[in-house]
Amino acid sequence: MRGDNNDTDRGNANRRVEANEEEQTDFVFGRHAVMETLKTGDQQSINKVFVQNDLNSDAIHDLVKLAKSKKLIVSQVPKSRLDLLSDDGNHQGIMAAIAPYSYATIDDLFEVAKAKNEEPFFLILDNLEDPHNLGSIMRTADAVGVHGIIIPKHRAVGLTSTVAKTSTGAIEHVKVARVTNLASTIKILKERGMWIFGTAMDGQDYRTWDASGSTALVIGNEGKGISPGVAKLMDATMTIPMVGHVQSLNASVAAGVLMYQAFTSRQGD
Repeated sequence: MRGDNNDTDRGNANRRVEANEEEQTDFVFGRHAVMETLKTGDQQSINKVFVQNDLNSDAIHDLVKLAKSKKLIVSQVPKSRLDLLSDDGNHQGIMAAIAPYSYATIDDLFEVAKAKNEEPFFLILDNLEDPHNLGSIMRTADAVGVHGIIIPKHRAVGLTSTVAKTSTGAIEHVKVARVTNLASTIKILKERGMWIFGTAMDGQDYRTWDASGSTALVIGNEGKGISPGVAKLMDATMTIPMVGHVQSLNASVAAGVLMYQAFTSRQGD
């Protein structure tokens, strides 16, 4: 009986250690997101790859082959384990356990623009809360060549597995800086020659916006919009005309519309 109890205790201890490790780990799930992570992430940042043990598709086979070529641990697990780790997300039979995402500095964002020999173009997200919105915004930001995204440390969504999944790999390409105070950061950006634009009901028609030059675009919170302390720092504001019954857009949709206007106006630089 003593031996049985020791075995049980060891098993419980192992499970506690494993659970603790998972609590300190971020997860990327879904085939596109995992593929992008395997292709662009360094080996030290990827801890393990989990694969649903009853799947044998070509897509899964290719992902497993890539993971093994990078000498990563590949663990075959039941679907229920993936459901648990992804919080019932659409994992598509594969997940990667990674070290928590690291954040860039403001200087890093300027370096991205400098390396491309372009005027800086940043997004500032004012207390965005929905990880799906952040992921979608990152996907569009990558498409239009945004040099970096700035988010606040508190009362806002950060880089999570849901953001990674929604971004379909853009999280590996768009740098994100997390700052303590957005208003103070905007003042620093102004000192470095950036023009700061936001949205407001009485702003100019966004279709007339010229975003050439050193530019930062502020996107407000899903429900409250741009906070008063940040709003008063805008150099100019824009509005998106609407003729339907609903007079507001989802934050990621509005951000996409504005980013593409910026992209169009900057093409002549």
